[in-house]
Amino acid sequence: MRDIAVFSGSAHPELAEEVCAHLGVPLSPTRVSRFANDCLEVQLQANCRERDVFLIQPLVRPVQEHLVELLMMCDAARGASAARITVVMPHYSYARSDKKDAPRISLGGRLVADLLVAAGASRVLAMTLHAPQVHGFFSVPVDHLHALRELAEYFGRYDLTCTTVVSPDLGNAKEAAAFARLIGAQVAAGAKQRFADDRVSISSVIGEVTDRDVIVLDDEIAKGSTVLELLDKLREMRPRSIRVACTHGLFAAGALKRLGEQPDVLEIVCTNTVPAPADEQTDKLRVLSIAPALAEAVRRIHNGESVSALFEEPRGV
Repeated sequence: MRDIAVFSGSAHPELAEEVCAHLGVPLSPTRVSRFANDCLEVQLQANCRERDVFLIQPLVRPVQEHLVELLMMCDAARGASAARITVVMPHYSYARSDKKDAPRISLGGRLVADLLVAAGASRVLAMTLHAPQVHGFFSVPVDHLHALRELAEYFGRYDLTCTTVVSPDLGNAKEAAAFARLIGAQVAAGAKQRFADDRVSISSVIGEVTDRDVIVLDDEIAKGSTVLELLDKLREMRPRSIRVACTHGLFAAGALKRLGEQPDVLEIVCTNTVPAPADEQTDKLRVLSIAPALAEAVRRIHNGESVSALFEEPRGV
């Protein structure tokens, strides 16, 4: 692919290398340094002039460090006369700050979108935003991919004739329903009320679960409090088996260990939009790669082709 330059920040270089391998292009080097006063400096160490530049950086912990790094990458590419700058952001952590649900509260999702555009981003490629309407925060085009096909391909190895996909809450029910249609399963959803970041209550599960194989599907798992609460409610309904799946496996504060210790959870399936936690391991974890999908989207964006087949609601395997 000519006239393309792909750079990675320090958040997830392994994913960037895998994307470049699928594209058949080298990953251009980036230098990130820190001054004595703790300020960051970023240098893109390859030619950007009149090139199609792609910057790969999920916003993962430490989120603020990686965000500033990404903003500086955008600014460096713009200052180097890049023809177009596409931010490839597999995980947009600030998408959770998408509504004003308390007085005088900040809308981080919109603010970060404005910052990226101000820094020079011409386009954004995102994966499974916390709420689909978040892409409306951006004043530049956004291609919103999902990982449902990758998850469906993985679960297709099982007998799904008696399977129910369970969303932890009604907010994620649309994605769960799309996934259920994709694998030919039923769908159910929990009635959730959140009291704090790590304290939720699920009063009931709407749908058929008893004596069925359950796949709990969420967009991301951070502390895991919602999934653990849902598992308690599901046990009252006596499912035949339980598997847990998500796109963004953040697994903060020991969440992977807690989920792995649940005796009736057979598997925990996620994608590599974010790095796997290095300090926690369980033989129940399965990590699927979304690098091929990201690479194909990058190729289509670069060639001016339609990306819609990669992010429209799936209609079949």
